[in-house]
Amino acid sequence: MKGNLLAQILIAFAVAVIWGIVFGPAIEVVAPLGDLFLRLIKFIIAPLILATLVVGIASTGDPKQLGRIGIKTISYYLATTGIAVVIGLGFAYLISPGKGLDLSIPDTTVEVNETGGTVATLLNIIPENPFEALASGNILQIIFFAVFIGLAITLVGKPAAPVRRFFEGFAEVMYKITGIIMRFAPIGVLGLVAPVVGQYGLSVLLPLAKLILAVALACLFHAAVVYSLAVKTLGKTRPLKFFRGIAPTAAVAFSTCSSSGTLPVTFKNTQENLGVSRKISSFVLPLGATLNMDGAAIYQGIAVVFIAQVSGVELTLSQLLIVIFTTILASIGAAGVPGAGLVMLAMVVSAAGLPLEGIALVAGVDRILDMFRTSVNVVGDASAAVVVAATENELWIDEPAADISSDEVPDGELSAWNFK
Repeated sequence: MKGNLLAQILIAFAVAVIWGIVFGPAIEVVAPLGDLFLRLIKFIIAPLILATLVVGIASTGDPKQLGRIGIKTISYYLATTGIAVVIGLGFAYLISPGKGLDLSIPDTTVEVNETGGTVATLLNIIPENPFEALASGNILQIIFFAVFIGLAITLVGKPAAPVRRFFEGFAEVMYKITGIIMRFAPIGVLGLVAPVVGQYGLSVLLPLAKLILAVALACLFHAAVVYSLAVKTLGKTRPLKFFRGIAPTAAVAFSTCSSSGTLPVTFKNTQENLGVSRKISSFVLPLGATLNMDGAAIYQGIAVVFIAQVSGVELTLSQLLIVIFTTILASIGAAGVPGAGLVMLAMVVSAAGLPLEGIALVAGVDRILDMFRTSVNVVGDASAAVVVAATENELWIDEPAADISSDEVPDGELSAWNFK
């Protein structure tokens, strides 16, 4: 199943690239197919997070364990984000994407959505109206709402059993809907990628080819080295198995450029292919979709050096340290904000004392860079799920047999292996 889906997505991607090159801007006619796929996966995000997170929290049964899982998850995300920005800076100086470019900073004002700061973002996690949060798709507020429902179900005990059964059934329904939608993934990839290739072509990309190359190589290095070491040493999982299992998710993320939009696919692959329990995945993955910015951190480091080199500015050690710490903090402060990568870059560029107008230099190819950083983000989410699950004994090292009985699987986990 997973191999067929990945093969279909890769074929669709190759066809999309060819069609984009051949037909140019005219290929925009297939864009509605991509928009349709995006709408399909976006419409299930809020109910899927609510249902699976409530069930996951309720099945934990121990608030102390939940707190331990939360500390492990956030610590992992912050640590890998810090490593990611250092890797980004390293590749930026190795490749020097801004040197030798005769590009003047355009007289363009880049509009950036303000986050209100880290404190305001943290306060905004608490929804004044949880149903409004569901309607608007505010993931952090949905997580907060679901965590409290799950905890309350645990504390109430037997009288809340009907509520728990409702959410368990609701989660099963959402998983089935996800499986149906994923059958249309190859068509969606075709509709998303072809117009991008047709719009930009090769002539527009050549002046910024070194920037794109630096981001691509740094993202591949981070995934191949950092995530491989993490899942092997902490997650008790072979790196090859990990990347094979999460490959369909990375392909969808590359096409959609949305960590949140890819979340249903990430749920499916981490549970079905990597053996992560629903208890862990339902908590770690939604949190990662908003807080984990490894790909964006790599992008920040490279983009800052690129803007500095084009502007003729030599970054000092103190400025580089500011870039590292600001990126780590911005990964929290910009969480859940539309265009989070641009918001983070504006914060980092301003903190480093570089001209904010320099963001306009990379704006033209931001969509292409977003493909790489989003793929790294979702792979990082999956690696965190594997690592946390392994440390909590919630990871199947070997895939269970198809005919495994309910007595051999922890309570509430059998359906995870019927997730088709």
